Amino acid sequence: MRTITRPVAFGAVALVLAFGIWLWTGGMDELARWAAAAQRDVQNGMARSLRALRAGDPAALTTLMSVCFAYGFFHAVGPGHGKMLVGGYGVAEKVPLGRLSIVALAGSLMQAVSAIVLVATGVWLLGLTRAQMTDAGDYWLAPASLAAIALVGVWLAIRGMHRLLGASQRAHFQAHDYDGHAPISDGGVCETCGHVHAPDPGEVAQAAGLRATLALILAIGIRPCTGALFLLILGWGMDLQMAAIAGAFTMALGTASVTLAVAGGAVLFRESLARAIGDGQGAARLASVIEILAGLGVTVLSVGLLLRLL
Repeated sequence: MRTITRPVAFGAVALVLAFGIWLWTGGMDELARWAAAAQRDVQNGMARSLRALRAGDPAALTTLMSVCFAYGFFHAVGPGHGKMLVGGYGVAEKVPLGRLSIVALAGSLMQAVSAIVLVATGVWLLGLTRAQMTDAGDYWLAPASLAAIALVGVWLAIRGMHRLLGASQRAHFQAHDYDGHAPISDGGVCETCGHVHAPDPGEVAQAAGLRATLALILAIGIRPCTGALFLLILGWGMDLQMAAIAGAFTMALGTASVTLAVAGGAVLFRESLARAIGDGQGAARLASVIEILAGLGVTVLSVGLLLRLL
């Protein structure tokens, strides 16, 4: 089995590395130009669909949802922080595909929620113009999201360094009795006094996983999608609020279609690499190095995008 999986694993790793090199050497800019042009075309389609819906065209709503999904897809294909964080975390951390998929989907949906809250607050409470609300997303929320992602990258890199140096501390059950030893049952209960003196390791891992999941979703979802802002502002102006809200969530699903694919690719890459290098101390050290590199990669990319905004 190992002889069959190793060539496939090395091939998958080489393919991902080649794609990363292409992005780093100019492919990212080319992809960004293509995605931006496609987004402009789709934005025009959204405006036409809203006008048709306002005029009473029965097919306009279906057309609008299709256009919104397409915008979300093209938006996610271009340079963005959501898939960057999902991919980096999936490569760095041994996280189940299901949990990483939840991060990808929930983060995209939260971007729609952020856009709805910003537009509703701006229109109803503050009386902001379209330009002011777009500026709020670009100049305040986008940098906040990128800064949060950079911190996640730093956290991954530092944790990888700790693991590599053997400095990470693990939770242990505390034994205590008059003889200096007390047996602990499988449930974490001291057999001497009947109390639980330390949390079960599974509970610790579950709690840490939940905190990490929520932090990742928040880091992605702080920034509202620019296309959702565009759609919601037009929809509010045409008194088509519900259609615009539905379109914003459909747009988020289009974005999630890409980030979910990135999540799957990241998990496949990590598992292929694990099969290729096998088990042992060398494999553990290499896994720590990969975590460091992934964390640094997320940090460098997010800081680079942040500097473009400032």
